[in-house]
Amino acid sequence: MNHEDYKRPERPMPPVTPIVKPSKNITMEQVQRQVLDINAGLDDSSFAVRPAEKWIQIAARKAPVKKLFGELWHEGELCILFADTNIGKSILAVQIADSISRGVAIPGFDMEVRAQPVLYFDFEMTAKQFQMRYTAADGRMHPFSHELLRAEMNAGATWLDKGFKSFEDYMDYEMDKMLKQTGIKVVIVDNITYLRTETEQAKDALPLMKKLKSLKDKNDVSLLVLAHTPKRDPSRPLTINDLQGSKHLANFADSVFALGKSHTDERIRYIRQLKQRNTEEVYTTDHIALCQIVKPDCFLMLELVGYGVEQHHLRETGDKERRALIQSAKDLSANGNTQREIARQLGISVAAVNKYLKTD
Repeated sequence: MNHEDYKRPERPMPPVTPIVKPSKNITMEQVQRQVLDINAGLDDSSFAVRPAEKWIQIAARKAPVKKLFGELWHEGELCILFADTNIGKSILAVQIADSISRGVAIPGFDMEVRAQPVLYFDFEMTAKQFQMRYTAADGRMHPFSHELLRAEMNAGATWLDKGFKSFEDYMDYEMDKMLKQTGIKVVIVDNITYLRTETEQAKDALPLMKKLKSLKDKNDVSLLVLAHTPKRDPSRPLTINDLQGSKHLANFADSVFALGKSHTDERIRYIRQLKQRNTEEVYTTDHIALCQIVKPDCFLMLELVGYGVEQHHLRETGDKERRALIQSAKDLSANGNTQREIARQLGISVAAVNKYLKTD
């Protein structure tokens, strides 16, 4: 029988009891009691319902979330790191994995967890490319911790004969199975485009992020996912809109940070914080972390060299580009957008918008 011919047998819906029975004489104590008893009456409910103060009391008993990579990634977060191609995001991701697996913080970025296993899904590099990055000219190799596990796709793996409707469903199942088998709580995925070929549209991005969030919650893991940025104007500051899939991906993430390239010094990369829930924004456009790619001995890594202002590392805008930017700002203003909204859409500061709107 084809799956198209299969019909789920109809089951009568159980009677639904109102959460709060309508009554003019009901007391607050009775309301609270009914709310607390909801889950007991709905054994297969998808929701856990408690008074707001109860949620706070439960959360207060849990340990504070700890830093995995400074203020940029915390325990229990679904975090996105994005950058253009060949900027160094994979280098940074492996460096973070190495740091957590050894329990040694990357200089300049606090870490509050002990050494623990890390699972790195590498869909970018071959084993040979990985080996070359972490081998010195004399053949010495970086002594990675045994707690750092690297996983790449098995060339012989097939999904068509295993009952999966798509490669994406197969990947979701296999990753979930591996996490359950290993019990690892820190996971890095390099990168998101391997899990879904399209992430620009909401219909593609939303299911992916829901799957990743479900993967994180079911297995109680901290998840760092690498992503690309489409072609962007290098004269503008990095924003959430530069993330491939933009808000559709970012809305489901707990934190987002980006890696940019300096246009005043080819050796310099910079880290810009774009979304955070467990900390204040530290790496703002006026306080970016400046790094350079180095390979001391046999470990390719980003080294913190200082802090700076993002504007100083952007490509200078030519007269033609500047005129186009001014006109765009004026058009958006004429359509009723606020200066803050214009700044967000154009990837410039509010002060620049104010200046452009006054330009004749």
